[in-house]
Amino acid sequence: MSATVLFHHVAKRCLYAHVQRIFIFRSQRLSSNVENGEQKREEETESTLVCNPSAYYQRPTARSSTVGRSETEELSCNLPLNPALRQQCSAYSISGSHLLSSTKNLNRGAVPTPNVTKEPSINGNPRAFQKCRPEYQNMTHDPSQRSSTVDLNEALLVLHKFTVQKNNMGPSDVTNFLSKLGQIAQEQTTVVRGDKQFYTLLRYSVEIMQNFTTPQLLDALRAFVNLGLPQSHSILGFYETELSQRASEMELHQLLLAADCWRCIGRSVPHYLKRLYDNISHKFNQMGVPELVQLLYIIGEGRRCPDTLVQPLESLLMRHLYQLKPEELGAVCLGLFKSQRSLSERATRRLMDRALYVVEDMSDFSIVNVMKLMRFSYLDHLPWLDAMGSEVPRRAPRMEVQGLMHVVLACSALHYRDDRILLAVAKQLPNVVNQCRSKDAAKLLWAFGTLGVLPEQSPQLYPCLTTILRERQAEFQPYPQHLLTGLLGLAFAGLLPEDLLSLALSEEFVNRACNSQELELKKDLFTLDGTVGLELPESTVPRLSLAIREEVTKLLWDFAQSDICQKPEVLEAEDVLRNLLGGEMFVRKHMILPHLRSIDLEVHLDQNDQPVSVSSEPCQENPTSQNVDARLSGVSITDDLLAQLTNTRKTPVQASNQVNQKINRAEPVRERESIFNVGIDLTDDLLMTLTKSRKRSPRLDDSKPSIQRLAVQVTHRNHYCYRTKQLLGLYALKRKHLALAGYRVVELPHWEWFPLLRRSHAEKLAYLHCKIFSCSDSQK
Repeated sequence: MSATVLFHHVAKRCLYAHVQRIFIFRSQRLSSNVENGEQKREEETESTLVCNPSAYYQRPTARSSTVGRSETEELSCNLPLNPALRQQCSAYSISGSHLLSSTKNLNRGAVPTPNVTKEPSINGNPRAFQKCRPEYQNMTHDPSQRSSTVDLNEALLVLHKFTVQKNNMGPSDVTNFLSKLGQIAQEQTTVVRGDKQFYTLLRYSVEIMQNFTTPQLLDALRAFVNLGLPQSHSILGFYETELSQRASEMELHQLLLAADCWRCIGRSVPHYLKRLYDNISHKFNQMGVPELVQLLYIIGEGRRCPDTLVQPLESLLMRHLYQLKPEELGAVCLGLFKSQRSLSERATRRLMDRALYVVEDMSDFSIVNVMKLMRFSYLDHLPWLDAMGSEVPRRAPRMEVQGLMHVVLACSALHYRDDRILLAVAKQLPNVVNQCRSKDAAKLLWAFGTLGVLPEQSPQLYPCLTTILRERQAEFQPYPQHLLTGLLGLAFAGLLPEDLLSLALSEEFVNRACNSQELELKKDLFTLDGTVGLELPESTVPRLSLAIREEVTKLLWDFAQSDICQKPEVLEAEDVLRNLLGGEMFVRKHMILPHLRSIDLEVHLDQNDQPVSVSSEPCQENPTSQNVDARLSGVSITDDLLAQLTNTRKTPVQASNQVNQKINRAEPVRERESIFNVGIDLTDDLLMTLTKSRKRSPRLDDSKPSIQRLAVQVTHRNHYCYRTKQLLGLYALKRKHLALAGYRVVELPHWEWFPLLRRSHAEKLAYLHCKIFSCSDSQK
């Protein structure tokens, strides 16, 4: 009789399974439309978050399907749980979502990009380092190694057995059932998750959860990974709460294993990670290389590293540095980058040294991770960068678009131009450009434009990336910054696609960008608007309203006054220029072109190179009452001064009302040498220039404009590509726009002006006199 009953039960289960397969097939067809709607709503929600152009990480999207949502809804409504447990989980959900929201706003690079187009394949596996040593098996869970030893019928029988024997089951029985269900083939897990008896099993596991041992809890968590439980499943909140409470009692490997399982599920667990970090600090003496690397991986995936862990982690990392394998080095760099934590410069350089030693054995993914850390740390490790000049051309043909983007973006952040790297990436991009999201194309355009890669150097580069911007316009709805970033990169390269500019400066787009309350977007719009005004004056591209231009100008000027205008090198140049020209009415420190976000010292000269007042405010001084020589140079170019500059005779420094200044004398040499060590030779022409005020002809030069407008720029090393004299994109654009606006640029380059700051006032006067007037004479 019992055999007959069992036979009927098996037959019923088989029929039930067949019906379930039909149901799942139909629900999967339906779920694609539902998920598209869910994703659209998520994109609309995330559109209020702002993503910085240097940010790039994409969180995994929710894996919930129609069945997954029904699981959550049913459990939320029908769980017959202990009220204390329900309240505890509810409290966690509120605080957890708040923490996650805060993290998203602080780490702006962690905003997901909408999957409007085909999701690009990821070039590398962030968990590949776990294959380096067998010790990782004790603290990680590898879903790919699951054993599919249970078929669907057997799984359904397990669920039926649970229903029959539920009242006599303990924690070990429940975890055994969950583990057995976790051994089902991946394509059949949807049937199990959709079975109501599975819901009953999950509810029962929560009811007796406090009786579970820690290993049993971890076995249940592993089973959830294997069964593909959605990250939003409400049952997971109860398990996180329980594991968080037990964190202080858990062993090191158990703490790391639980964190790894949460990572596999894709669920954000800030509460558990906080408890992990609090307890891990007492276990550093138990850590070897695998434990250290796994912890840094978890820290990176959690996007946060507490201050109290930074120094111990650095010490431990330096202790084990030379035991790290190539893939482990890549994982360490990625973890540090994602957590936005910097090691000391010495430690970072040692890490780069180790990476350089094993660079040939590193995967492409690990090399990209090293570049990410360099980009975040702004570390100029020249031996590594030089090695990239050989490695990137060799590896680029097999790399995918995101890896290529990160390499070029790191070079851009470091202001490091190496044509071996840039042109190798530019050559490969047309082959993989279809994988690009708008974000990838925008950052590539920004990087190449910033480093001054010209269109003729790679004819296909800019057209193929511009095409991506046109094709991915739907992605600009939630993320307008990507369009602005890409257009600025094109502007740096001298390319101005009017259709995309018209989109960016349209009223609808401008309103959406300005409503983000992000100054950076307004600044980008302002720069593009000014570029259109100067370079495309006859075009039909719309322009920003006067109100927006005035608002951004005020914000930029307020910042400039508190920062750029107060820099010592700028203040000194302003002071010396006033002395040179004869008063502060002849020098105006302001933003000549506000859309380019920096200040200049504006000077006006008439046809005879006499200074003309440019001050916007009334000045107390009367220029007509001053001596011509004093107006021209601020001090009289006397024989004594020339003697001091040429060291032909010694002149004691006279006491005066002015601050005494030491005159550094040039040692006489056989051949002409620079007296300032900044590239100026004391030639006959310079002597003539310094004394020409007394020999100047009163005749006007009709070939020159009535007023010469000069923009005197004090440049910094960050305005140039690393260790070169090539201006970066924005500053090269400024030079071009100043010329279009009718200004002659007089540059005080940092390699000349900064050394002069330690020299005498007379030497600075002579230097600026040469800069202002010698170029003017050469144009006559």
